[in-house]
Amino acid sequence: MRTKLFLILILTAVIGISCNSKKASTEENGEHEVLPANIVEMNEAQYKTAGIELGALEQKALSSELKVNGLVNVSPQNLVSISAIMGGYVKSTTLVQGSPVAKGQVVAVIENTAFIELQQNYLESKSKLDYAEKEYFRQKELNKENVNSAKTLQMAAAEYQSLQSTVFALQQKLKMIGIEAKRLQVENISGSLTITSPISGYVKAVNVNVGKYVNPTDVMFEIVNTQNLTLELSLFEKDIAKVSIGQKISFSIPNAPGSVQTAVVYQVGKALNTDKTIKVYATIGNENKNLLPGMFVNASIKVQNDSLPALPDEAVLSFEDKNYIFVFAEKKKEGDKMVNWFKIVEVQKGVSTNGYSHVILPKDFDLKTLNIVIKGAYNLLSAMKNAGDMAC
Repeated sequence: MRTKLFLILILTAVIGISCNSKKASTEENGEHEVLPANIVEMNEAQYKTAGIELGALEQKALSSELKVNGLVNVSPQNLVSISAIMGGYVKSTTLVQGSPVAKGQVVAVIENTAFIELQQNYLESKSKLDYAEKEYFRQKELNKENVNSAKTLQMAAAEYQSLQSTVFALQQKLKMIGIEAKRLQVENISGSLTITSPISGYVKAVNVNVGKYVNPTDVMFEIVNTQNLTLELSLFEKDIAKVSIGQKISFSIPNAPGSVQTAVVYQVGKALNTDKTIKVYATIGNENKNLLPGMFVNASIKVQNDSLPALPDEAVLSFEDKNYIFVFAEKKKEGDKMVNWFKIVEVQKGVSTNGYSHVILPKDFDLKTLNIVIKGAYNLLSAMKNAGDMAC
């Protein structure tokens, strides 16, 4: 029994010494080394299989898009409200909403006895002016011969000048309502007046009907020129600095998203609205008969940025609502094999365009010596998420 017990003790000691020796050997060889949480290790074979390529940050001129909403609008000179300057009863009109109108076309005829009185006053004043003019020159000649008094000449001159002012004022009134005073004769005095359109376009609104009395302040028709439509967009305060005159805009109507059209910014507002937005105005490139003032549009403003540090899109990984890249950490020997260490680094991602993304690295990185994984990054992320599947 004593002999058997002695042999067991010796065997246990030998096994213990052997295990300790093996453990020390494996730790020296790094076969079961515990890696930091932000490190992925690959041997040379795995490195090639993963298709990893290294590169560096590049300077790229990247552009982004601002998504904004707005309305189709017209500039003030292309939207005309037509009124009757002196008022009257509508005698006739053939217009309905949407009717095409040419510049100078008659849009309505109105009647008012005041038109007759105005023409009558003009013709009477003009006749008096002719007499006063002759009387003034006659008194002027008599005064030279000392036949009349200076007072008589002065009275003739005052009457003549007063009638000149009256006739000129009546001429201007007639001109405003569309009557040419020089052609007005007693036989063509009329109680009707034609209202014409000052621009070509389409009827946006009709606010009258035959027989209705319209005041000078009433808007009878609204005519819009659809050849020069504009966009009125609302831009948030934080994006004001990104937009300037000359930038291009793509827009579409929500009910017809496939028909994308273009516009160019021609004016940026200078005052904030109560909702902290600012207005941006753009000229629409081509005439489109399907566009009408007041239509709602979805637009994208192309924003050109300066040259920015960027990486290919596939080098920037999105994981758990954060963005990461992999950088080459070091190459080291473990036992008889060489392994590569890659470090995952959280970054800030900016605008993306043409296959590249703006990347903002932590401040402590030396961009000149940094080797970044530009291909195969997803394989490294997969190895990190499934620890052990690709372990050495």
